Amino acid sequence: MLTVTGDGVLEVLDALREVDADVWIGGGWGIDALLGRETRPHQDLDLMHRYEQEPAVVAALAEVGFAESLDWRPVRFVVSDAGGREIDLHPLVFAADGSATQASLEPGRPFVYPAACFVTGMVQHRTVPCLSAEQQVYFHQGYEPRDRDLHDMARLREAFGITTHF
Repeated sequence: MLTVTGDGVLEVLDALREVDADVWIGGGWGIDALLGRETRPHQDLDLMHRYEQEPAVVAALAEVGFAESLDWRPVRFVVSDAGGREIDLHPLVFAADGSATQASLEPGRPFVYPAACFVTGMVQHRTVPCLSAEQQVYFHQGYEPRDRDLHDMARLREAFGITTHF
């Protein structure tokens, strides 16, 4: 599996901008966007997208060489390119107040995204949509952390002075 570079992130965002798709970066790249710099190699790119825009998102990513490689809908799905880059896509259903939910593997217990969690960060000096530090911390709980999770949470503590679970 190849790593996803900053150039790769911007390439994907540009393709999605062409079809007016709303997406937000989560995961490791989302944390690095909040920090405004790449702090480690990234195995994939996590993107949250509007559920109703999914056909446009899939079509735009197909135009730049990505095809579906894993389907765990309605929770998430993954697209990969021939070089092994992966994008982990998370469909969100938005409420009128700007908050959103994402299905989970536990029926009746969706992942919750408060309206305030949709913020911006920087990838290679370009403003990009991403999830807030608080939302990142929220999603980094309830499992045994990997080395990259420990790294990411340490960077958030240093940069924002927030409490993390590990």
